[in-house]
Amino acid sequence: MSTLTKIPPKDTAAKINAGEAVLIDIREADEYAREHIEGARSLPASTFDSAQITLNAGQHAIFHCKSGMRTDSHCERLSTLIDGEAMMLEGGLDAWRSNGLPTIKNSKAPLEINRQVQITAGSLILAGFLLGHFLQPEWHILSGIIGAGLMFAGISGWCGMGKLLAIMPWNKTAQ
Repeated sequence: MSTLTKIPPKDTAAKINAGEAVLIDIREADEYAREHIEGARSLPASTFDSAQITLNAGQHAIFHCKSGMRTDSHCERLSTLIDGEAMMLEGGLDAWRSNGLPTIKNSKAPLEINRQVQITAGSLILAGFLLGHFLQPEWHILSGIIGAGLMFAGISGWCGMGKLLAIMPWNKTAQ
């Protein structure tokens, strides 16, 4: 398995400011819309199969995600997307931010779909538990169904609740 050279946030910023590197954000479009590093190109991991990255002569690509875990798991694929040296921002957007480097935030953009799924699923599980405890025990089935759906999403990589939330009117701006 190939790896990408990890580069600290301050060194990444210096390379970008000097024009030596292009920062490429592999998070999904809804995550990018909520917060991103100025000048970072958006290349969601879900679009890698159709991705085309062009760099100027002598430039390097520095990939990043939120924490670095996603970039680490895709490093072999990422290294094949460009001609030239590919690196990754060590610690991702979280490390960039914790080093006091600026980001562009859009608090009006919808929450990321994953967070919406967590909030919705958690609310439904809690509702099923409370309704089952105080009203009718059959309401516990709701908690079981949502739990099974989350387990299926984790195993298969397909989340019906996420797909449903993505088409809700408040999420249209992120697309």
